[in-house]
Amino acid sequence: MKKIYSLVTGILCLVTGCSGVSSAVKYKDETPKMDIRQYLNGNLEAWGLFEDFKGKIAKRFEAKLVGSWHGDSGTLKEHFTYSDGKTQNREWKITMQDDNHFTATAADVIGEAKGEQYGNAAHLQYVLEIDSDGKKIAVSMDDWLYLVNGQVVINKARMSKFGVQVGELTVSFYKPTESTHKRK
Repeated sequence: MKKIYSLVTGILCLVTGCSGVSSAVKYKDETPKMDIRQYLNGNLEAWGLFEDFKGKIAKRFEAKLVGSWHGDSGTLKEHFTYSDGKTQNREWKITMQDDNHFTATAADVIGEAKGEQYGNAAHLQYVLEIDSDGKKIAVSMDDWLYLVNGQVVINKARMSKFGVQVGELTVSFYKPTESTHKRK
């Protein structure tokens, strides 16, 4: 009986990625309040790293982002420069469904990303097509963004394939204010 229980638990973990559906609503009382329409508007800078499934840092990057909004529709343009000198661009089209729920699309996102924001957190789930040694593969992304203050967001994203985690992304976003631009 113990073997059957272990087998069923293992299969369920594989299928679900060992986690239940998680909602940002648990952060509804946290402050400062995250509103992607405000934070992802204007110029942003980001620094991040990708860890493979063994915990080894496989890639580092810097990014410049520019967001713009017209009501509940936004565009976020990202330009990445990786530690190996390669560059990449991505353009997100974001649509707010209400104050807490949004959808997003990008050229390398398969289908539509589903997101929500509550309190200081935003959560986004989607399937991303990535290049792995010259081959295109689809990975599931479970993306969490936490607003630390008006200028800083910390992003943790888990990447999985067939429910098995294949990597983790950690990104720090910085939104310069008018006063930080003047000091430069």
